[in-house]
Amino acid sequence: MAVQTAGHDSAEQIKQWAGSLEELKGLVSERAITGETMLLNMGPHHPSTHGVLRLLLELDGEEIVTCLPDVGFLHTGIEKNMESKTYEKAVTLSDRMDYLAPMSNNTVFCMAVEKLVGLDVPYRAQIMRVICLELTRLNSHLVWLGTHAIDLGAMSVMLYCFRERERILTLFEMLSGQRLMGSYMRPGGVWRDFPPAFLPELESFLEYFLPKVDDYEKLLTNNPLWIDRTQGIGVVDPEQAMAWGMSGPTLRGSGVNWDLRKSMPYSSYEEFDFNVPVGEHGDVYDRFIVRIHEMRESVKIIKQAIQKLPAKGPFRSENRKFVPPPRSELGQSMEAVIHHFKLWTEGFSAPNEEVFVAIESPRGEVSIYMHGDGGTKPRRVHVKTPSFMHISALPVMGEGHLIADMVAIIGSIDCVLGDCDR
Repeated sequence: MAVQTAGHDSAEQIKQWAGSLEELKGLVSERAITGETMLLNMGPHHPSTHGVLRLLLELDGEEIVTCLPDVGFLHTGIEKNMESKTYEKAVTLSDRMDYLAPMSNNTVFCMAVEKLVGLDVPYRAQIMRVICLELTRLNSHLVWLGTHAIDLGAMSVMLYCFRERERILTLFEMLSGQRLMGSYMRPGGVWRDFPPAFLPELESFLEYFLPKVDDYEKLLTNNPLWIDRTQGIGVVDPEQAMAWGMSGPTLRGSGVNWDLRKSMPYSSYEEFDFNVPVGEHGDVYDRFIVRIHEMRESVKIIKQAIQKLPAKGPFRSENRKFVPPPRSELGQSMEAVIHHFKLWTEGFSAPNEEVFVAIESPRGEVSIYMHGDGGTKPRRVHVKTPSFMHISALPVMGEGHLIADMVAIIGSIDCVLGDCDR
């Protein structure tokens, strides 16, 4: 019996292997089927895939013939969960998509809700959002640079980047009580006003940070090892970049001047003077340079926002049909108590309409399609994220390069797997 069972299992395994080969026939070259080239898994536990990303690589020696991304290992059902919560409570779920840019996710979700119900956002709240969004961009770019550099052997850069990031996380903690996922953005504005110590600490950080960006450049920009590992690697021309739906620094590294903050301004970005860095060659090096320059532009935007920020004014809409009243009103107004009770128990209703909103996150265009159904919960929420689009383009970027080059290419697109899989 033991022999028969073993034989039966072996036959089943052979069937499975044969089925797998049939599925692969249209995806890899004929040489992979005959065994002339090798199929190798990179990930989902490889540290340089920046998350649980699996790449099935077809290799001729060390040269990549075919690259097949396999995503979904970090799928959390966030979109469907949003559809089971009231609009206010679903904000906390948006943090968990791109966990390196939670305030960008908060903002695009809140903007979709505001557009759906016609909710106003006070000017002061818009400027506060700009400050937080650009701090989020700096936070995300520092993690990208540190991890990208250590992937290619530059360990000291990672230590410096995470040192600077700690100060940004301290600023986030001052705002929301949380270092990472504070759900600070809310429909109609932000959760609370800036605490008194926030702006002085922010200004101190900006003065400290700009010279550090110069240091990163001194360490890497003209470093011959860095140049060898990045120039001419993972080249994407402008037509390819647009055809594959790329956005953000990955698109701009290919020479396409497209930034939603300039092209389709939101949250008062049209009032700010800043440049959009653009690359020339579309390689790993250009994507690096674009993000380095973006950090300087973010500092420039935050400094302007501090000057524009009104000394007084509401930090959130005063429309009590959608925004909970402040605690100070609850002891004085029965209407405030009623609004508070209704908003935190059943939420507010949104019309049976659909909206689409897009913003420029640190990784590129993050957009939300939202459909209300007349009730207190959305009928449908769908998010288009830059990480999914950029991972989809890895086969084009990696073909003909070496395995070591694939590490550099993955780092250059700055993917976050929570952002991809959701």
